[in-house]
Amino acid sequence: MRTLKDIQSIVELEEQEDHRTSGQRIADKVASFGGSWVFILSFLFFLVIWILLNVYWLQNKGFDPYPFIFLNLILSCIAALQAPIIMMSQNRLEEKDRERAKKDFIINLKAEQEIRVLQQKMDQLLKHQHEELMAIQKQQIELMEQIIRGQSNL
Repeated sequence: MRTLKDIQSIVELEEQEDHRTSGQRIADKVASFGGSWVFILSFLFFLVIWILLNVYWLQNKGFDPYPFIFLNLILSCIAALQAPIIMMSQNRLEEKDRERAKKDFIINLKAEQEIRVLQQKMDQLLKHQHEELMAIQKQQIELMEQIIRGQSNL
């Protein structure tokens, strides 16, 4: 019979093992980078440089003048590629969460079973202790009756 600690250590070992495919690892990295302040600030920096380069340095006659059509195309492509990759990562994380929930459920069932066994043992101990106390009390009553009878005979 496995103990609760055994089950918890098995669950921890399974979580430490990395069974992700290379695509899943890439999706996780893209999702973690795409949702970080580093990405936001670096992308903001890129946009500012793009606008300054095209409006001021190239005097709005460069490769992408004011309406920034090429920049819009780049932004659309990034969003179109990044969104499904992030969704793949989230789906994988949801699957991992479901597995973790199943394992937690198994651990909780095992803990409940162990608690019930302990409760039964406590009930047995209390019952046995109660029986012993009743027997001792019965002996005390008998002794008290003998003492009372002995005093009344005097």
